[in-house]
Amino acid sequence: MLDILMRAASFIAIIAMGYLLKRAGVFRQEDFGVLSKIAIRITLPCAIIISFNGKQIDPALLSLPLIALACGAVYVLAGYLLGRRKTREQQAFYMLNLAGYNIGNFTIPFAQSFLGPMAVISISIFDIGNAMVCLGGAFSMACMIKDGSGFSLGRIARALMKSVPFVVYLIVLTMSFLHIRTPGFVLSVAEIGCNANAFAAMFMIGVGFKLEAKREQLMTIARIVAVRYAAATVFALIFYFVLPFALEIRQALVILAFAPIGAAVPGFTGEMGGDVGLSSAINSICMVVSITIIVSLMLVMV
Repeated sequence: MLDILMRAASFIAIIAMGYLLKRAGVFRQEDFGVLSKIAIRITLPCAIIISFNGKQIDPALLSLPLIALACGAVYVLAGYLLGRRKTREQQAFYMLNLAGYNIGNFTIPFAQSFLGPMAVISISIFDIGNAMVCLGGAFSMACMIKDGSGFSLGRIARALMKSVPFVVYLIVLTMSFLHIRTPGFVLSVAEIGCNANAFAAMFMIGVGFKLEAKREQLMTIARIVAVRYAAATVFALIFYFVLPFALEIRQALVILAFAPIGAAVPGFTGEMGGDVGLSSAINSICMVVSITIIVSLMLVMV
């Protein structure tokens, strides 16, 4: 238990370091984009490569992307129903800001530090379906409600092919099924990046942390957060008690269920013409809630 608390405290300390250095002027809010690129396009792919190296993938795990799509659909539907008495713009905002999981720079570092390689592998495979929701699916459906534009599979496909982690997932999965070994030099470089992934991700979260919301927006935040974590509780119970996977994988999926909303959501909210400040506030509050819940769960499960 003490070891879990120490590691959790280390994560929180790194997040606090990033936030305090931003407040001190060492980093700016604009630096979040650079740090995000380092974490998502460099250290996270390295962590994926190391986690998949030498592991045989159970074909049953290929059901995880479908589960991710189902979870994403539930959140989008919940947003649609939550905003049914609001304007079309507000309804679209609810749909977009409820869906998807922050897996790359939040869930995987936790699984990497608290659980093990199979946990990272299962979460990574889940993220294939989650990426379809986060990187275009929820956005397309929200736009369809907001302005009547059609659902765009092309937009989703283009976004996925530009996602470095998604492409790496596909490559390492294919190599695993074909029993192709990763070259030693690639593993040596990837190991260095893998070791930096947790720090890079947590520090990035600290620099990006932003909590600005007007008083009249607090009800919107409360509704979204309440629905998000109520659904997460239901998903976590299903993942742990119903799915026929090994304990380590089910524990990883429970952590994943309580992951915060996808990091790309504020950006998509801006592209849709929504309230970016409100979206950022929701994202930041979910970070705090998720860390609290996940650390508590780790004390019980591990």
